[in-house]
Amino acid sequence: MARTPIQKTGVRLALIVPVMLGLSYAAVPFYSWFCAVTGFGGTPLVAETGADEILDRTIRIRFDANAAPDMPWEFRPMQTETEMRIGETGLAFYEAYNPTDETIAGSASYNIAPYAAGGYFAKIACFCFDMQILGPGERIEMPVTFFVDPDIVDDAEAGGLKSITLSYTMHRAELPEAEVSAVAPEAPPVATIR
Repeated sequence: MARTPIQKTGVRLALIVPVMLGLSYAAVPFYSWFCAVTGFGGTPLVAETGADEILDRTIRIRFDANAAPDMPWEFRPMQTETEMRIGETGLAFYEAYNPTDETIAGSASYNIAPYAAGGYFAKIACFCFDMQILGPGERIEMPVTFFVDPDIVDDAEAGGLKSITLSYTMHRAELPEAEVSAVAPEAPPVATIR
């Protein structure tokens, strides 16, 4: 039995809904991947090793830290800025302190300002790659190893930059199941009646 034009249109419209829904779910991971690969939107690149070349030109790196509204930790950079040569590997530390009486997990999101520098700021190692877990009253120093790619000097938009800001926001994260078990209070012994 042949379908009428109205039925064909109805079937096509019914197929569009799941396709559009699937595309909307795929957009978030695709955008995250795109930003990580290109540095778009101030997302720093990830590198396995430092730069192949170190230039005589210097650039100032500023460090910033914030805690999300639901995160009770105190979170700060241990230095506010450094000046380094372009291509040189730098090391900076951030500090987190859990002033509460509970174990809390945290995860840091990051960005680079100005956005044009995102494609040239590369992290070799970073505390932001992993979840951090702090017990009550615990304080830790967390390192980030980075460099500014020498190709930045050839970029029309980013080539004249004098400073770059590396900014982190620490968010509360769900405590992994293994950690929840480790910090859960033991149940009191049950008395048996005879």
